[in-house]
Amino acid sequence: MIQLSNVSKKYGSKTVLHNISFSLPAGEITGVVGPNGAGKSTLLKCIATMMPPTSGLIVIDGMNAASDPRAVRPLLGYVPQEIAVYQELTVKQNIEFFAKLAGRRDLRAVLTRCEEWQLMPHYRKKVKHLSGGNQRKLNILVALLHEPDLLILDEPTVGIDIAAKQEIVSHLKQLAYEGKTILYSSHDAQELQMLCDSYLIMKEGELLFHGPKEKLRQHVPSPYNQSFTESLAHVGAWGSRR
Repeated sequence: MIQLSNVSKKYGSKTVLHNISFSLPAGEITGVVGPNGAGKSTLLKCIATMMPPTSGLIVIDGMNAASDPRAVRPLLGYVPQEIAVYQELTVKQNIEFFAKLAGRRDLRAVLTRCEEWQLMPHYRKKVKHLSGGNQRKLNILVALLHEPDLLILDEPTVGIDIAAKQEIVSHLKQLAYEGKTILYSSHDAQELQMLCDSYLIMKEGELLFHGPKEKLRQHVPSPYNQSFTESLAHVGAWGSRR
């Protein structure tokens, strides 16, 4: 579903993405991993058509995302690090507002999802009165209103408690089961291990590794069985290349 070929991004004279190439099949959850400044958010924004790459090709479902972003956007749901809903509006008002922008009139399935995600008890509350976990859930639900095939999440559980994180991970697994392709950025190794089928590991704008968990462990030279967290740390800290 997603194919990148030699994608680079520059801000002035600074290159923040260096010739990134990979392909991802439909229906897979891929974790985007790396330290602060690795280029994760820039990569996700380029794929989400929030900004164009300086060079290279991004193809989503056979369409060029850089040259024809409007054709690609109906396929995409993007969840930024920041809460991107209106704090002074209720959950209901936010959903109705963003549904109107998405051209969605029938909200029955959305209300069902709100029930499943335990947001209905808070449906008429202002967002500013919700817990961090419930704000994060609403942030994701808004990105799903137009039923995108690809969901791009940039640290969607940052700053919330473990129980809320586990709940969101469970909901995302269900979305993948329903057929959605998910790109998921996080610093939480436990979350990544629970959720993801494959991983993109980045450092200083370069792609160090792309592959499934099993391949990641094989990639780390060690005479011992290495844990998932240790494998991530090895690739990220030592800068091993594929």
